[in-house]
Parts: sequence; structure tokens; C-alpha cells
Amino acid sequence: MDGYDKIAATTVLVVDDVPASRYAMGAVLRRAGHDVVPVGSAGEALSELDVRLRAGALPDVALVDVGLPDMSGFELCRRVKSRPSTAALPVVHFSAMAVEAGDRCRGLDVGADAFLSVPAEPSEIEAVVRAAVRRARRRTAAETLAHRLTLLSEAIVTVQTARCLGELADAAAAGAARLVGTPAVVFVIGPDGEPHWGSSPNRPRGHGFARPAGAPAAVPDTGPQVAAARLITRIAQGRTGRTGVHTTVVPASLWPAGFFRPGIREDARLVLALTEEGRTPVCIATPVRPAAVPDPGHHPLSARHPRFTPLLASAPAADDLLARLAQAAALAAEPLLMYQAERHIALTLQHSFLPQPYRLPALPGVEVVVRYVPASSQAEIGGDFYAALRTRDGVLTAVGDVVGHSLDAATVMVEIRHALRAYCVEESDPGALAERLDRMLQHYHPDVTATVCLALVDPGTGRGRIANAGHIPPLILRDGGDAEYVPVSGPLLGLGLDRPAPTELVLTPADRLLMVTDGLIESRGVDLAVCLEQLRTAAADAPSGVEALCDTLLDHFGRDQEDDIAMLALRLG
Repeated sequence: MDGYDKIAATTVLVVDDVPASRYAMGAVLRRAGHDVVPVGSAGEALSELDVRLRAGALPDVALVDVGLPDMSGFELCRRVKSRPSTAALPVVHFSAMAVEAGDRCRGLDVGADAFLSVPAEPSEIEAVVRAAVRRARRRTAAETLAHRLTLLSEAIVTVQTARCLGELADAAAAGAARLVGTPAVVFVIGPDGEPHWGSSPNRPRGHGFARPAGAPAAVPDTGPQVAAARLITRIAQGRTGRTGVHTTVVPASLWPAGFFRPGIREDARLVLALTEEGRTPVCIATPVRPAAVPDPGHHPLSARHPRFTPLLASAPAADDLLARLAQAAALAAEPLLMYQAERHIALTLQHSFLPQPYRLPALPGVEVVVRYVPASSQAEIGGDFYAALRTRDGVLTAVGDVVGHSLDAATVMVEIRHALRAYCVEESDPGALAERLDRMLQHYHPDVTATVCLALVDPGTGRGRIANAGHIPPLILRDGGDAEYVPVSGPLLGLGLDRPAPTELVLTPADRLLMVTDGLIESRGVDLAVCLEQLRTAAADAPSGVEALCDTLLDHFGRDQEDDIAMLALRLG
């Protein structure tokens, strides 16, 4: 026997318009231990199925007489099989008269699972019922497995495309919840012990520990999730040197109360994945206690209802699926943690070498305001920079961007700034400085290009010279609200191309000169010309003053940008 030969007590719907035959068939089935639901017509059968469908208690098999008074048993079978909610219900036709091969073929063509000629021996009737239920349950098991494997594949793809640890944890938690039908929480423990976490959408919110969408992934030092993260960290440390996936159950007495369901203290099943390097533990936490929750992808017979499934009915199978998901999440977390570390280094480098506003050098005769905003946490740090320097001929300002996004871009940015500071000791002309920076990049970084806009302003006369190397041209805001871009252009640094002469202009005390990197305005799918016009309009409408100008533009453009933002505004004074 294979485990299906002994079918647990089943419910059999018997559809027969002859009371005596219906009673006899029911008696045979009851003696075999089955529950019997007798009805006398096809219409009654459809009504009974509707009632049981709403109650989540479909029968396990239907025995249908071929010769019913209101419609044939063949038509009843066709209707049952055509409805998604009852399509998997096994149907066995029986008849004392329609016993020809054509009758049996007709029944099979409309979806019946078997045909029984009556009168028949009780053992034959029972065997046919067992076989029909066994086939249906095997089919359901295969469909359920295929469905779960599809869910697992979808979850792994989503995890692998996560842009940050928060997205990864949320994706893994959502996938785990769909696999086992319970609330789920995923923790990612960084190499420094810093935990990050995400929760499934069906996990209760508003209990002091659910992370809202878009909030940082790092766990704050408060709430049950912190206690859970610390417990997971201790368990992971106890498995030092043991890579792979480990499953354990934490008793309710050790697990934070109400973590999965408000007001309920329950055991937690932890599936912990440790990478080959022995770091970056990923833990999927789910409650042990099963419960029925909506799952439209499962078969009606899995829980006698098309919308519900028994959770963790097969714990080893569920654990295996969660183990695969946890392992995929751990492997996906490794490069994200490496990126996070590199991003932190790049950001530290940017902050170390870009002087903060209060540390700008004294620049007599001009007021200079600078801003630097790193890209959102999902994006890489680039090579944006600004500079404000004193020279023998006036104040030199610069805003630039090394092409690319990485620690390398930030490193080259530092070299350009230092080179500019060194060159301007002897040379202050923007055109000459652009040529020197161009040669420096070609010599030391032949595969790197950069953009930069250089402006030299004499505070005494307001005369200025501007050179541009592939950068957004500076914007002049005149007294009265007019705003226009300085007509200046030139090739990128690092290409070795001829450069046009700098553009000359004169600033009045009421004028403001604005220089920005493209991270402020560029939007994916929007033409740069449109972005430039939006910037010009917003700057023209901004309040007077350089501080107010920068703050207004950052409020208008600088939210959730995918690139760094460097900004410099200058006014004589």
C-alpha cells in the first residue's frame, strides 16, 4: 500500500432520483466508513455544492446517476467540471441501463473520472470511490507542489533583483508568507552585527514593530524585532563554522509575544541560512501554529474550500521551500552588503574632501553657498563635487561630476579637486585650468571622463570668465526675476579635444550665479532640455538670497534622486 490505499473518511455526494437506489448506495458507503450526502436531482446537487462551497466543505467525490429527471448525469458532470471552484471534484457515473461503451466514453469526454455499472458488489463500489479520491488527491498534491515551486521561483527572482537590504528582506518575507500562508519576518544580519529586517504584507501593523514601506531597513533599538534579532544573532553565532541552512523552533517563552499575531504568544520556526564565508546570516521567521488563510492558488480538496489551504500541513516540505528561499536571500545579500560597505566608504570620502559650508575658505567680496546631497540609499555614490578657491585674480568656483558611480568615481573626484587646488596657485584662468585637468585625466585615468564648470569672478569689478567641459551651463539670476543660462560649452575632460575660449560676463551685486550637477534635475525618461527649463523656471521663482535659492531648489527637485547633487550659488557682496 502506498498511503493512499487507506483513504481517511470521505464525504460522498450521491445523486440518484430513485429513493430506494439512493438508500442502497448510501448504505454501502456508510458501512465502509464514508459520510454520505444523498440528493434526488441534478438541480439539488448543484445547490448542495454551492452551499458546501461557501462553507468550505466540498464533498470528496460525487456518484452521479446518468438518468436524472431534470438533466442527464453527463450534463451535470459537464457543469461541475466547467466551474473552477468545483472542477477538481471527482465524478463517478453509475447506471443500470446506460452500460454501452459509447455511454462510458461520453461520460469520460465530459470529465468524469470513472463509470460504474450497477448493481455492483459493495467491494467494487468502495474500490471505485477509493480510486477516484486517490487520483484526485495525487493530482492536487502535484498541482500544489507545482504552485509552491512557482511561488518559490517568483520569490527568488524578486529577492535577486532587490536594490537594497530593505527591499531584499521585504521580498523574502512576502515570498515566505505566500509559500506557507502565515505572517513572516526576515532578518539579515550584517558582518558588523547590524540587523536589517522586512515583514510580509499580511503581518499585523500598528503594534510598534512593523517597518512602514520605505523606512530604513536597519532595526532601531526598540520593539520586539530587536529582541528577535538579538536571539537570531546568538543562534547564528552558535553555529560558527557551520555553513548551509539550519531549521530550529524557538519556544514561545523565548520568542517576543505578539510578534506574528497581536496578543498571541507562540513558538517560532526559524530557517537560518549561513553563507560559505560564514557571515551574512539570513533568517526567515514564521509562526509554528498552522492556520487557514486565503490562498487562491490552491486546490479545493486541499482544505475542502477553493480559497483556503492548511498551513504547514507538511512541515518538512514547507521547511525545504523556506530553506531554498533563505539560501537564495543569503547569497543575494552578500553583494548588497559589499555595495553598502563600498557606498559608505565613498560617502565618507566625499564628506571628507568636500568642505562643509562652515569650513569654506574666507572669500572677501563674495557670498558663496554650497550644498551636497548623496543619492538615495538604493543608488551608488558618484563623483559629484564643488570647490570655492581664492586665486590671485579673484574667486574661482567649480562644480563637476566624474562619469560613473562607484568608489573609483569618488576617488577620481578627490584627485580632480586636489589638482585644481594645486593648479590655481599659479594659474587662475578657467580655460587653462580645464586644459590642465584634461591632460591630468588622460595621463593618470585614460578610461575616465568628467564634466566640470569653472567660473573666475573678480569681486571688485564683477567681471567673470567661465569655461565649461561638458557640464550643465551655469544659470544667472538677474535682479527682477530674469534667469538665463550662460552660453558656454566645451568637450568633457579626458578626451583631449580642443576647447573654446571662456565666456566673459559681468555680474552686478544683485545677480546670483548658480552652478549645479545633473543629479539635481535629471529624471529617467525626461528630455534634458525639459529638465533645464524646469530648473530655470524654478530658480527664477525662488526667493532672493543664495541660501534661499539653494534650499528652494533642493526642496523642489532633490527628493529621492538616483544621483548625487552638488550645488554652488554665488553673489557679490
